[in-house]
Amino acid sequence: MNEPSPPRRRRIVWQNVLTVVSAAILISAEVFGAAFAGSWAIANLFALGTLGARVLDVLFMLCGVAVMVQFVRAAHRVEPFTAD
Repeated sequence: MNEPSPPRRRRIVWQNVLTVVSAAILISAEVFGAAFAGSWAIANLFALGTLGARVLDVLFMLCGVAVMVQFVRAAHRVEPFTAD
């Protein structure tokens, strides 16, 4: 009778994957470097000490992770990782 056709296999577009991963590595180095520099500068400006600097490190790193997740999601929409 009417048998459902098997699902078509999707292939990975490696050029798009490598483009997004390469850009993510470059941008994450800048984002996390700015996070550490910013936390160090603010901790010294307000004399927060070592503990304050580590707390700011964690806060800014979480912001950096959020930025990177948004970047990869947006890049995935522009450069799809799979094709039919």
